[in-house]
Amino acid sequence: MNLISGIDVTSGALNAQKTRLDIIAQNIANAQTTRTANGTPYQRQVVSFETELIRRAGNSGLSLQGVKISGVTTDRTPGQQVYNPQHPDAAPDGTVTMPNINLSYEMVDLITASRAYEANLAVAKNARQMALKTLQIGK
Repeated sequence: MNLISGIDVTSGALNAQKTRLDIIAQNIANAQTTRTANGTPYQRQVVSFETELIRRAGNSGLSLQGVKISGVTTDRTPGQQVYNPQHPDAAPDGTVTMPNINLSYEMVDLITASRAYEANLAVAKNARQMALKTLQIGK
């Protein structure tokens, strides 16, 4: 008997938000990377989520909807052109193509992902407390 039936949903959401936080941190860390291994400026990475149906075996036939990462894609928006002829990656006209990272947007996205992670963590803690109380009542 599973006393915490929704914990699978919450754990999936926690994993998804952790991945999202990691990708956002990677974007922020590479905000000034003008040359990657393939010779181009860093391109912003975006996490995509999808819902998944979690089916439970048993008498109730319970189905829950969870969330999972469907993929991490590259944002193909072109980066800003900055005039800096002394930069090692400058074109012959003196312009440098910067990564397509907007730090303000990334920080807002980071706060949003952090709050979603905290909310899912609170759900897991409350479910655990409720299960412990249920076990205490059964004594």
